[in-house]
Amino acid sequence: MITPETRKHFPVSWEELHRNAKALAWRLVELGPWRGMVAITRGGLVPAAIVARELDIRLIETVCVIGYHPDDSRPQQAGETTIIKPPAGVGDGEGWLAIDDLVDTGRTAEVLRKLMPKAHFATVYAKPLGRPLVDTFITEVSQDTWIYFPWDVELQFTQPIATRRKDR
Repeated sequence: MITPETRKHFPVSWEELHRNAKALAWRLVELGPWRGMVAITRGGLVPAAIVARELDIRLIETVCVIGYHPDDSRPQQAGETTIIKPPAGVGDGEGWLAIDDLVDTGRTAEVLRKLMPKAHFATVYAKPLGRPLVDTFITEVSQDTWIYFPWDVELQFTQPIATRRKDR
């Protein structure tokens, strides 16, 4: 079982996120043209903006999903993902590109695949459990890794890894 104590940490800077989102655009450019893009809120908004710019996509829709508690990022309930706003005008997703920051367990992607089965799903980061549910991604991280996106963190001092290991 993954606990906060055993979880690996992977902080992502704004520059790294931008570079990886642009790399995602490079992988997607040959797969288009796209009718439009669906940004998966909230994490997919920043990568979607970068990819949309690079692919010159102007028609951008959102799908608003809740899969985590806002206070501590724990899953809501086992298997519970709530769509609070579906994307408008997307139909079955044919010709549409769906962008998110990360596929983790795949719960969100699974729900959205049912909603837009013909959309092309792309994420910047993918974990093993969710990876089969996306069509394109840039970086795979282990399932026990927690990605800290730049919009979720502030700069502050942290103990060196060796010091933290001695404290156990």
